Amino acid sequence: MTPQLPPSLLHRQYDVVWALGRRWLHLLLVFLVGVSPTAWSHQGMHPRSIKIEGDITLGGLFPVHAKGPAGVPCGEIKKEKGIHRLEAMLYALDQINSDPDLLPNITLGARILDTCSRDTYALEQSLTFVQALIQKDTSDIRCSNGEPPIIRKPERVVGVIGASGSSVSIMVANVLRLFEIPQISYASTSPELSDNNRYDFFSRVVPPDSYQAQAMVDIVKAMGWNYVSTLASEGNYGESGVDAFIQISREAGGLCVAQSLKIPRDPKPGEFDKIIKRLMETSNARGVIIFASEDDIKRVLEAAKRANLTGQFLFVGSDSWGAKITPILDQEDMAEGAVTILPKRASIEGFDQYFTSRSLENNRRNIWFAEFWEDDFRCKLTRPGIKIDSEKKKCTGNERVSRDSTYEQEGKVQFVIDAVYAMAHALHNMHQDLCPGSTGVCDKMDPVEGRLLLSYIRSVNFNGSAGTGVLFNENGDAPGRYDIFQYQVTNITNPGYKVIGQWTNNLRLNLEEMQWSGGNKQVPDSVCSFPCNPGERKKMVKGVPCCWHCELCDGYHYQLDEFNCELCPFNMRPTPNRTGCRPTPIIKLEWHSPWAIIPVFLAILGILATSSVVLTFVRFNDTPIVRASGRELSYVLLTGIFLIYLITFLMIAEPGAVVCAFRRLLLGLGMSITYSAMLTKTNRIYRIFEQGKKSVTPPRFISPTSQLAITFTLISVQVVGVFVWFGVVPPHTIIDYEELRPPNPELARGILKCDMSDLSLICCLSYSIVLMVTCTVYAVKSRGVPETFNEAKPIGFTMYTTCIIWLAFVPIFFGTAQSTEKMYIQTTTLTVSMSLSAYVSLGMLYIPKVYVIIFHPEQNVQKRKRSFKAVAQAATMSTRLSQKSNDKQNGETKIEPERPQKLKYLPLSLAKNVAVSSELSNN
Repeated sequence: MTPQLPPSLLHRQYDVVWALGRRWLHLLLVFLVGVSPTAWSHQGMHPRSIKIEGDITLGGLFPVHAKGPAGVPCGEIKKEKGIHRLEAMLYALDQINSDPDLLPNITLGARILDTCSRDTYALEQSLTFVQALIQKDTSDIRCSNGEPPIIRKPERVVGVIGASGSSVSIMVANVLRLFEIPQISYASTSPELSDNNRYDFFSRVVPPDSYQAQAMVDIVKAMGWNYVSTLASEGNYGESGVDAFIQISREAGGLCVAQSLKIPRDPKPGEFDKIIKRLMETSNARGVIIFASEDDIKRVLEAAKRANLTGQFLFVGSDSWGAKITPILDQEDMAEGAVTILPKRASIEGFDQYFTSRSLENNRRNIWFAEFWEDDFRCKLTRPGIKIDSEKKKCTGNERVSRDSTYEQEGKVQFVIDAVYAMAHALHNMHQDLCPGSTGVCDKMDPVEGRLLLSYIRSVNFNGSAGTGVLFNENGDAPGRYDIFQYQVTNITNPGYKVIGQWTNNLRLNLEEMQWSGGNKQVPDSVCSFPCNPGERKKMVKGVPCCWHCELCDGYHYQLDEFNCELCPFNMRPTPNRTGCRPTPIIKLEWHSPWAIIPVFLAILGILATSSVVLTFVRFNDTPIVRASGRELSYVLLTGIFLIYLITFLMIAEPGAVVCAFRRLLLGLGMSITYSAMLTKTNRIYRIFEQGKKSVTPPRFISPTSQLAITFTLISVQVVGVFVWFGVVPPHTIIDYEELRPPNPELARGILKCDMSDLSLICCLSYSIVLMVTCTVYAVKSRGVPETFNEAKPIGFTMYTTCIIWLAFVPIFFGTAQSTEKMYIQTTTLTVSMSLSAYVSLGMLYIPKVYVIIFHPEQNVQKRKRSFKAVAQAATMSTRLSQKSNDKQNGETKIEPERPQKLKYLPLSLAKNVAVSSELSNN
């Protein structure tokens, strides 16, 4: 980058510069900008330029010629950017000088120079503008006659129109500010020139690239892109434009630059192919923001075509591309869909009439017009001593622009005219304030003070040549006004560039008018990552805010916002798209469910069977079989069986406070009643026979009243435990959302249930299980008692079968704790197990008796009561026969000696006890 001195140092040198001669000025410029002024020294005092006489002289800088090859400052002539713009200044001067209301009686003149599109050459040329400001010491110079020489004073340039390129304007502005010469550019858009501290005398009628960059950012975001690459030509224009775009995109957020590539000033062969290859490394970034020269744009398109990437890149071009045909010539398919931007402009009809009327005869003031004429009409003018090339035709001078050649007004003509008018309006306002009532330039404006003129320039506000306002902000920048174009190939009605929007501090873009490769109306994507689906959160890629991975909010999480998932409340589950939560459905065991039908059927059948047994016993209450079975305990036991069946309905009924209370009460009560009665029976039989082995005295508490007392005492333990439970934790319902909460939220359910956990349920049944096991133990111990005298064996079989049922119940109940059907399986298992237990008790203890009572009433009669002696003899004979049978089975024959008399009566005491017990029972 060209080295610059700090402004403070420049100002300290200012007074010195005024006293320097031309030679010393050159040396200073070498120090300031690193340029040696050799290119124009051979041309004499004034470089080749256009001179228009006037009362006030304006400077003009135009790229009349392109850059020349190495060692040559200027190349071929530039018809549009050079001649058109130069003629626009001449046209504006003519209009102003002929306007009686603008600068009356003052003629504007001009000194117009060629920059040859090169910043160093332009700097050398611009020294012409400051010659009049340099005091020359001529005291030691005398003519031959001894008189002091008469030196023609060069014209004083009060302001400069130009330059075109930003790099040229920057170089020239560094010199002009030293001499306080205001400068108005018609094409320089570099954001750097907005620095009012460094370029305080620079103004422009075109908006800076910072506005352009803002407009391009708005365009990219309007199309839904968030991931683009940038491409810039090396130099101030390209690099500062891209820098502004990147800076604005960062501040705006939501837009990332995948790559920022630079086109070298002197690219090597294959350089553009490498650029295309690098752009493809981030193929998702299809949008390419390009700040480049026309030639670089064209070569980029050519390289993309060689790589067979038609339709891959979506270009957004700056005003250097604009609506020009040259960059896309023969590359139309590659440029299709390109969106370009251009400062809002209009074709000036008056200039068209002026320019098309120019000829060699009426435009001799333009010293480069003859060269333009030859190039435009492809002919050669005759010059003295120069032979005409036989291959080229001779110019006749009768050719006419637009009639004999292609003509289209160059895009910046409007801004050249506006720049000249801005200077004229500033001078006009200044003249009115400093020279009121006077005609011509008064003493206060001779010379024109540059800093004062600058303040008038910054204050102008008028309608320009296109009818739009011309004004400047505090930095000398014009307001941003852009037209937005798209190059459409498949647009049958009007192929080429089409206006699709405007930008004036905010964007107005007509997306419906846009058209892409193949006539597609859908805006293509240029994103790093596509939007996540509903229910997915963004997991950002570190360091790249526009790139992310989409992660599903799994399980019971829902999408809280763009980046976070949140767990739903315990009583809710995610919606199907996981963007929110919804209440978890509440279920209970329904009566019509298959899980309920079977238990209810068994319960109803059991209730009917139990009711039948009870009715039968009541009907035949005084018959021997009913009396022999122990009527009191039988009714208690049948009540317990009935309650066991009844609990099925409470387990299936909809939970409520009352239902839950009865569940707690009856769940263990029915079984405790049943097995308390059985335990009392087996305990009585066991005690009778055990007592009979020791004494003839019958055991205590074997009467029916005692048996009932024992039974109800055992039952009371269950009842008291339940009522204590009621006091500690009153019965109530809960909705259990954890029990049925599988990995798939769609299967989640809230279960309406009583506040009975699996543990509390087992605790509620534990007392009954203890009674059951104890009863089984007594049944086992009483298995050797003769069946003629007791119910031990039926009770034993009942308890064995019951234990098997409950042993099967435990693994089924607890093994399904993790199942999604847990509620159904456990409820069904519990109710069926209880019903089966009741069926076993009912079937083995009472169904045979009911059968005899109903179908064999002849057996239900009072038998002859045997005496204690007969009973004892029968018991003794039974015991002996049993012992002999055992001895024979063992292969031994024993001769039993006659025992003493008292041993014969030992079984008698046992028989007596049994007889007494039976009689007590029958009574």
